[in-house]
Amino acid sequence: MKPNAFTFAVVADQIGSRDGSDLVPTALTHLASLDLVLPFERTAGDEIQALVSSPDALVSAISTLTRLAGWRLGVGFGSVDQPLPASTRAARGPAYLAAREAIGAARKAPTSFALRVSPTVSAARYGELSEDAQAAETAIWLWRGVLTRRSQEGWELMDLLDSGSTNAEAARHLGISPSAVSQRLTAAAREEGRRGADLCQRLLSDLLQHGEGDFR
Repeated sequence: MKPNAFTFAVVADQIGSRDGSDLVPTALTHLASLDLVLPFERTAGDEIQALVSSPDALVSAISTLTRLAGWRLGVGFGSVDQPLPASTRAARGPAYLAAREAIGAARKAPTSFALRVSPTVSAARYGELSEDAQAAETAIWLWRGVLTRRSQEGWELMDLLDSGSTNAEAARHLGISPSAVSQRLTAAAREEGRRGADLCQRLLSDLLQHGEGDFR
């Protein structure tokens, strides 16, 4: 990772943890396969944190935590202090400060998600980056809204189709009729979810590309 490079610090906080079981171990298991700069780990109580440089990996992390349910997310965009430590618990920098602001904002935000830009970027660039961040945040709100309505049966069907199964093969695997597969596809909003993920990834990529201009 280049010195001063912009990246995404992610903080996820369990919703209503005092009234339920600890969701952190399950979340860490599901997030372990993602290609991250610094992997997710528990930072305090019911909170996990990671450092992500790839928009694709960030979208995957958001999708995973949305599917697991019970998580609010705050993403901070900015630079991080170098050299990077081995653990995200020890990492510091403007991106982490922005993530801390974002997780606070997520408590009142639609779909419990917020994205914030570090205020340490140059004044000439802050307005443009903030607009890019707001566009990405809005897209993620809408995409998360689609995903949160998807049932576990719908997610199971998506897994089969994403792995290459045809609708007929998925029907046989699930022991349901082809028409039932079609009904599940409609309820699971497969195409809306796919396009939403693509849009979020593109907007996050735009934000990352524009942020790099701050150091040219």
